[in-house]
Parts: sequence; structure tokens; C-alpha cells
Amino acid sequence: MERLKKRAEFLRAARGIRRVEGAITLETCAAPELKPGHLRVGFTASKKIGNAVTRNRAKRRLRAAAAAVLPLCGRAGNDYVLVARRETLTRPFDGLVADLKSALRGAHEKQARTKTEGSA
Repeated sequence: MERLKKRAEFLRAARGIRRVEGAITLETCAAPELKPGHLRVGFTASKKIGNAVTRNRAKRRLRAAAAAVLPLCGRAGNDYVLVARRETLTRPFDGLVADLKSALRGAHEKQARTKTEGSA
């Protein structure tokens, strides 16, 4: 997994598919410039979450969940942005992982529907 680092990459993902599941907001889009077999991920937490310590803790939890789920459920050639919500801090880790899996499943289904509708 590679990391998203530039603001433009985060903004492109924000224009793509968005899924909100429990304690996670997932934004995803296709990334045509990637090498085959690679996916990229970025993490963000706004000031609505809390102070810097709280935001960093939320992002650490998101990174751990992404490391557990994205190698198995993520699709190569996609960019993923995980946005922390207030519940990210208090949700049990198993619930956080389940939220991410559910969000990925829904985003991939929506991505497949838009591809088939676009080709029809």
C-alpha cells in the first residue's frame, strides 16, 4: 500500500464514491496513474474530532484498521481516503474493522454499478 500525500489526491477521492459506515467515512476513486497491483490510502481527521492529540489517535486507529483490511479487501488501482468521525475514538477495534469492510463492500458495488451503467 502506498500513501496519498498531496491535497489534490485527497480532493480527487472526495469527488468519487463516498460511504459512511458507523465510525468511518470512506472516499474512493479509480487512480489511473498507478502501477498494476497497487492501491493508495490516505487518512484525515478534521478539527471537529478534537485537538491534535485526539486527531492523531483517531488516525492511528484508522491506519491499523486499514492495514488489517485493505490488503485483503482493497482493489488494486484505487485510491482510498479514510475520514475519522467522532465515533472512531470510542468504537471497539473489531467494530472499526467491520465498518471498514462494510464501507469497502458498498463502495465496490457502487463502483461496479456505475461502470456497467456507463458502458450500457
